[in-house]
Amino acid sequence: MTTTHAIVASGPGGPEVLELREVPLATPGAGEVTISVRAAGVNPIDVKKLPGAEPGARPGIELSGVVTAVGDDAVGPLGSIAVGDEVVAYPVVGGYAQDVTVPATSVLPKPRALEWAQAANLLLVGVTATHLLEATRVAAGDTVLVHGASGGVGLTALQLAVQRGATVVGTASAANQQLVADHGGIPVVYGEGLAERVRAAAPDGVTVALDTVGTDEAVDVSLELVADRGRIATIAAFARGGEAGILLLGGGPGADPGREIRSAARAPLVELADSGALDVVVGRTFPLAEARAALELVAGGHPGGQVALLP
Repeated sequence: MTTTHAIVASGPGGPEVLELREVPLATPGAGEVTISVRAAGVNPIDVKKLPGAEPGARPGIELSGVVTAVGDDAVGPLGSIAVGDEVVAYPVVGGYAQDVTVPATSVLPKPRALEWAQAANLLLVGVTATHLLEATRVAAGDTVLVHGASGGVGLTALQLAVQRGATVVGTASAANQQLVADHGGIPVVYGEGLAERVRAAAPDGVTVALDTVGTDEAVDVSLELVADRGRIATIAAFARGGEAGILLLGGGPGADPGREIRSAARAPLVELADSGALDVVVGRTFPLAEARAALELVAGGHPGGQVALLP
């Protein structure tokens, strides 16, 4: 039996339940491929799943790597997949591993412009950002307020909105103002007085607000500045958002998961990143064996960019 090493949960809890174990590696069946993982993206959703984890659960929903084996009819969203292909994969189960066998339908070519750790963090934030823009109908001429514009989803939403011809005002800490500006946004510092600072940055008004942080401030300022609640969306403030009648997107209670939009977004995101038109900022990388530390950093909320495990 072929084996590999992977991060496994011993049961429900927090990052402390994770350990590196030797596990079986499935031979790819029809419509499957095996990937030697070069980097695995570490995301807040991985942390949120741990309290309900069954013994033996394996975290990790996106990765980059090299195909080492293919089953029959191994065809991905952008065509056939062959041994030796450099790829990204999302969504997957058990991506925190040295090797993993996944459905070919989750596998796309790795953008050449991205390093392994960047590529492993492209798709989840990318499809989430695309869902935000599609749901709120962002188009040329809009002025978009992005709360949390230096975070993974926020920075991607900023870039995609600018590419659509929108003006983007992005909230971030004082330390991340330049990051927002470097990616085409008008940076403003969050905190007391935010609405006034946004008005100064966008004197003609704001037409869309995208909340990626879930704070009361983000919801309150969005409601104050955007007249149409159908053009305010959150991926985090599900209770407040539900009360306010704004769009709830993603995996929260009452939210629209947007599966078709998100699935269809993967190929365009790969093509944009391949052309160099979409950047992914990586804050930290960790060895696979240090998955606990990586998840603790992400759980803290300020990792300084995307986080990746390097097997």
